[in-house]
Amino acid sequence: MNFKRILALMTMLVVLVLAACGGGSKSDNNDDGEADSGSSGESVVIRLSHNQPIESPEHAGAEKFKEVIEEKSEGNVTVEIYPASQLGSLREQIEGTQMGEIDITMQPTAFVTPFVDDVKVIDLPYLWPADTEQTYEVLDSDAGQAVLDTLEAGGFKGLGFWPGGFKLFTTGKTEIHSPEDFKGLDIRVMSSPLLEDQYRLWGANPTMIEYAEVYNSLQQGVVDGHENPLQSIYLNNYQEVQDNVIESYHGIMSYLFMANKAWYDGLSEDVQEMIMEAEEAGKTEARQVLAETEDEYRQSIIDSGVNYYELTDDEIEKFREVSVPFQEEAYGTPEQLEILKKIKDKIEEVSK
Repeated sequence: MNFKRILALMTMLVVLVLAACGGGSKSDNNDDGEADSGSSGESVVIRLSHNQPIESPEHAGAEKFKEVIEEKSEGNVTVEIYPASQLGSLREQIEGTQMGEIDITMQPTAFVTPFVDDVKVIDLPYLWPADTEQTYEVLDSDAGQAVLDTLEAGGFKGLGFWPGGFKLFTTGKTEIHSPEDFKGLDIRVMSSPLLEDQYRLWGANPTMIEYAEVYNSLQQGVVDGHENPLQSIYLNNYQEVQDNVIESYHGIMSYLFMANKAWYDGLSEDVQEMIMEAEEAGKTEARQVLAETEDEYRQSIIDSGVNYYELTDDEIEKFREVSVPFQEEAYGTPEQLEILKKIKDKIEEVSK
């Protein structure tokens, strides 16, 4: 008898727990069991994280994403933005998204590479045209979508490529004009085996240092230099602790705007559609803000008194000679070579 009572109490407890979980879900169901669309009652709170400061083009795009989706959903979908690595380091934010603690994150492809190796194609040296609009055209094409689709293997839903700009070299004492000039230099890189191999190819000693520690590491001489786009150099004042800033057009800093796949797949089609529309608006806003501010960032860096120069065509060709063969070596599985061909074909198309 006691056993039956215990069993009944346990059954009732399970029912209550399930009911409580159901009451706290992100969507309300109709009588027929179908989830309401965002405009007719579904309540969704999106936790969105990124590592850039609030003054950055990326954050401006995140704010636009929030504005658009909240307006389209009539307030039923809301966005909580956590900028400037408030939810942890770049790797921790990616891990949090993979585990479902963060719904959407925006992170550099290099940091995503350890989770999904196929996305490293974005960071291959001297792959992309030295023209921003042509690069965007490739990233927004079927070739770019092929890269986004690979994110599903890591439990992510790739939503789009957000801008960071072309990466530049910065160094302390050594001017860089050719790969040989990197010989023996300690260069900070993001957490990416590809970037480590790239700098070894050029003769440098790659050193992985967290983003938050880059300024101090450059200032204290822990490393001799690093790479970053104009906006990151300016917004973090790296020109204060480096003697040389070199426009090299050797690669792009592209951010992956990506969601936890299980979370995304569990949303109604209406909310998914609104997310994609808001992503497009946010990405466009970020690109426009970056285009409007890059010249200002560049001039401010020049005005700081740092030695600022752009590699000549001949100097770039020296880098290309050793870097282009590396592309297929570093991105060499049959599936990767197929993606690389799609990208190169599209680059050729848009560059005509």
